[in-house]
Amino acid sequence: MTTRIVLATRNVKKLDELRRIVVKRGLGDIEVLGLSDVDDFPEAPETGQTFEENALAKAHDAAKATGLPCVADDSGLSIDALNGMPGVLSARWAGEHGDDTANLELVLRQLTDVPDDRRTAAFVCAAALAVPDGPEVVVRGEWRGHISRQPSGTNGFGYDPIFVPEGQTRSSAELDPSEKDSVSHRGLALRALVPHLRELAERNQST
Repeated sequence: MTTRIVLATRNVKKLDELRRIVVKRGLGDIEVLGLSDVDDFPEAPETGQTFEENALAKAHDAAKATGLPCVADDSGLSIDALNGMPGVLSARWAGEHGDDTANLELVLRQLTDVPDDRRTAAFVCAAALAVPDGPEVVVRGEWRGHISRQPSGTNGFGYDPIFVPEGQTRSSAELDPSEKDSVSHRGLALRALVPHLRELAERNQST
């Protein structure tokens, strides 16, 4: 019996990432749906002060609306020289939600005078699983690195072109998907959910 779960996003790359992780971890009996695969419902704005609060709120909203187990994530870039910002404001740092180019360019301008050894940062992801009338779990993944002075690469999205992971000379946007899955903040967080997804699938099989 197939267990259907919803990933509360319309971002195709996020969907592909979770689907790859599910397959690699031997969870072929789980079907991952996106928001475009279910009926529309009102999506609450992200008003939490932490990634965890936002992820859990999104997962609960989707689970309540669809009646299916739902996974949601909230992620962003935390820059040490900017006191952890843009943080939960990452997607709207330049003012308009989802304007990746404007957000990236603003960060680079804000770091213009910051020397290379102080351009450290981390991508952070909180991922939540909410089950209708059931348990919830929230996990966190962090991916350390530094901010480059110029964007490079076309893979990924958001701040990927200016984030160079520790131990790498390439930006996150220059890594291929399989490389990124194994080390990224989102990959770490989503893999931490795998045992809970496996338990969910096993419980579904036994009912």
